[in-house]
Amino acid sequence: MNPPPSAPRVELVRGLSTWDGVSLTVGAMVGTGIFLTSSDIARGLPHGGLLLLVWLAGGLLSVAGALTYAELGAAFPRAGGIYHFLKEAYGPLAGFLYGWGAFLAIMSGGIAAIAVGFGEYLGAFLPFFSTGHVFATHSIGSWTWTLTGGQLAGALAILALTTINHFGLKGGALVQNLLTIAKIGALAALGLIGFLVPAHAPSGLAAPLPAVEGGLLAAFGVGMIAALWTYDGWYGLAFSAGEMRTPERSLPWGLIGGTALVTLLYVLVNVVYLRAIPVAEMGGTERIGEAAAGVLFGPAGARWISAAVLVSTFGCLAATILYSSRIYQPMAADGLFFRGLAEVNPRWRIPARSLWAQSLWAVLLTLSGTYQQLYTWVTFVALIFHVATGAALFVLRRKQPDLPRPYRVWGYPVVPLLFLGASGLLVVNTLFEQPVEALLGLLLVALGLPAFAFWKGKKA
Repeated sequence: MNPPPSAPRVELVRGLSTWDGVSLTVGAMVGTGIFLTSSDIARGLPHGGLLLLVWLAGGLLSVAGALTYAELGAAFPRAGGIYHFLKEAYGPLAGFLYGWGAFLAIMSGGIAAIAVGFGEYLGAFLPFFSTGHVFATHSIGSWTWTLTGGQLAGALAILALTTINHFGLKGGALVQNLLTIAKIGALAALGLIGFLVPAHAPSGLAAPLPAVEGGLLAAFGVGMIAALWTYDGWYGLAFSAGEMRTPERSLPWGLIGGTALVTLLYVLVNVVYLRAIPVAEMGGTERIGEAAAGVLFGPAGARWISAAVLVSTFGCLAATILYSSRIYQPMAADGLFFRGLAEVNPRWRIPARSLWAQSLWAVLLTLSGTYQQLYTWVTFVALIFHVATGAALFVLRRKQPDLPRPYRVWGYPVVPLLFLGASGLLVVNTLFEQPVEALLGLLLVALGLPAFAFWKGKKA
């Protein structure tokens, strides 16, 4: 007697267009950073021309990363992105350790941090959700747990966006596109209208080079680190390659086009900052976006920027929840994570269990208040994974020379080497600046070694 035929495997739906890819890239990149980071850069590098050069160089290096990931994503058009690239280049352990770190803290901790940032800005409009509004506090030994309105707002935002994404890719992509249009519009309006009003400060583009402690080169490097953190998220679309309609074409355009668009907007907005506030005074201005808008457009302008930051942060949260939840489903399908997370919802064609597992853990981190510590610890490890992924391009060209590559990185090998070099410098800088956090991050990810052995044994 013949066995009954098995049910057909449910796959993710390939529903993302090129515009969806650009939108997701922009959404993942633009959060609160562009409204805050220029103050930090100007504090160590008080020169208008060098400030703009930092933002331009950071954008070009991010584009180099996007070009590198575009080749890898087009060659492996599956959900999971970096997990697949590392697995194919170095073996299953490397891919697993990235996914383990992403679930434990890299992505979940990042989601929690963005969510609480959203709550902080929401509190400016609704004081109930302010981070200063404390609901409860409880001490456990030397650790004190505090629940604030900002944490509650962040948890609710995560749950709301996860619910939207649960009901199919189309709904999640639609919300993401609308939020991206809003944030592009806000940045473009700030940049363009900022040129129509009279300047309130000299740009300082051609001013004499300042004398800074440690030298200009070191100050420029520190500024680059701050700018590159603000550009972070350019790689997010690679995780959703398995849901692109035509990944061989749409994925490269989405990664490269989105990153280039953000670079243009960031440079434009910083030109406006220089027209509003003297670069020597920027370092003492914490919220540079609101301050510049207040100078150029009055109090109503500052309030408008606060609303733009709120929308921008919500959009960044939406993008991060969408793309990062695609990491764990292929891990589980390979037998290297909780088996239930391998399931693709047969009705909505999304990795629902993977989505909810990540979001519920992120909510727990949000409410516990430990997300910032975990996220700081794994920052160093995340950089190491980026270096390993950039190197995977060279490894795979040698290891799998006959692999179909619908897109090959422009400027090979110079462009990917530039990305590798910049990422490597960030690793070295983080190691020297935050050695304790770097070590703790490595230990946190090292906990994945016995976990890998456990799941590998179960699979065997």
